[in-house]
Amino acid sequence: MQQPHESPPLPPGSARVLVVDDDPTVSEVVAGYLDRAGYVVDRADDGPTALTRAAAHWPDLVVLDLMLPGMDGLEVCRRMRGHGPVPVIMLTARGDEDDRILGLEVGADDYVTKPFSPRELVLRVESVLRRSRPATGARVLGAAGLTLDPGARRATKDGIELALTLREFDLLAFFLRHPGRAFGREDLMHEVWGWEFGDLSTVTVHVRRLRGKVEDDPARPQLIRTVWGVGYRFEPGSDREPGPDREPGPDREPGSDREGE
Repeated sequence: MQQPHESPPLPPGSARVLVVDDDPTVSEVVAGYLDRAGYVVDRADDGPTALTRAAAHWPDLVVLDLMLPGMDGLEVCRRMRGHGPVPVIMLTARGDEDDRILGLEVGADDYVTKPFSPRELVLRVESVLRRSRPATGARVLGAAGLTLDPGARRATKDGIELALTLREFDLLAFFLRHPGRAFGREDLMHEVWGWEFGDLSTVTVHVRRLRGKVEDDPARPQLIRTVWGVGYRFEPGSDREPGPDREPGPDREPGSDREGE
């Protein structure tokens, strides 16, 4: 993939969205709804074409089908993220829970299951883009060697920049703003994702990915700790020997002995 270059100027207030789906009907409908919502839309029907389009005009967001011919959506996401930060909404087949989790593990910021309402997808696009914009006037946050600048959308650990996705950044910011407080996965989904309901494994996967970037030993986390039966708590001043803080499976509520609770 070529290095992305600056896209030509867009109309004021608009954003460029790359829609990648090999189903021409889905692609056309999604592009149509996004166009009517005021977005500039590029389209691709396979992975290599998507990478070429992105290199030519770097998108503000990508709507990416997981099941593409040849190069699948996971690999497309990996390659794009290797060239620069970009929010990704993954399209997955209904019921393919493993695929959704894989997409989140790769770094997708959101996912929508097929069949879906195009209006819902537009709302998801608006939500992700709104959260991706730098926060003006927000104070710099810091604790335990971590520094997070909401205005610059930049986070470091011990002075080294962290490669965080949009949701990982927002999740870390939320934890830094609320040290010492325990939050359930439902609370985090509402506060960080802005969803009233959804698949709680989304939160679990993002916590695991964030631990992998901010903890000295992700297998024995000291900063983002599991509160069994509740959820998670950020402990910036913890100097205790870490306990058995093994992350539960994607479908287990921390502290639950039963799957899916």
